[in-house]
Amino acid sequence: MTSASTHTSTASRAARKADAAPDAIALLTEDHKEVKKLFKEYDKLAKASAPAAQREQLAAKICKMLTVHAQIEEEIFYPAAREGLDDEDLIDEAAVEHASCKELIAQIEAMSADAHLFDAKVKVLGEYIDHHATEEEKELFPKTRRRIDIKEIGARLQQRKDDLLAAS
Repeated sequence: MTSASTHTSTASRAARKADAAPDAIALLTEDHKEVKKLFKEYDKLAKASAPAAQREQLAAKICKMLTVHAQIEEEIFYPAAREGLDDEDLIDEAAVEHASCKELIAQIEAMSADAHLFDAKVKVLGEYIDHHATEEEKELFPKTRRRIDIKEIGARLQQRKDDLLAAS
């Protein structure tokens, strides 16, 4: 293979990879939808007085998903949004909301599902997440969509998410 054909082949692979890259906003929104479903499932288990082990397993899954999601937003999406937007307050508020959620996640992870406030903490975490996701989807994402390279950021988000999930 010649140097020119090697370059063309590499360039076409890179172009295909960019085309296949997820839209950053679609990726984050899909995470929101998935975790909201998990919270609904948890609520059903709690109302049915499901065994503690079953509730604890689902809560652990929720906490892991949220931890990974928050990390990729903080490491990749929020810095890109800061560069592309003039609205520091919106991103600062999102960062503070993440900190509150992380504190509640740490409390949930340190508890047993048969502890007195376990179900209440998972429910409140779900309410925080619902508020946070709604704000991102209605305010931050629309403002950001045309001001960042959503494919390039999406590829980075997906790669980092995959790496974090593989490491756990």
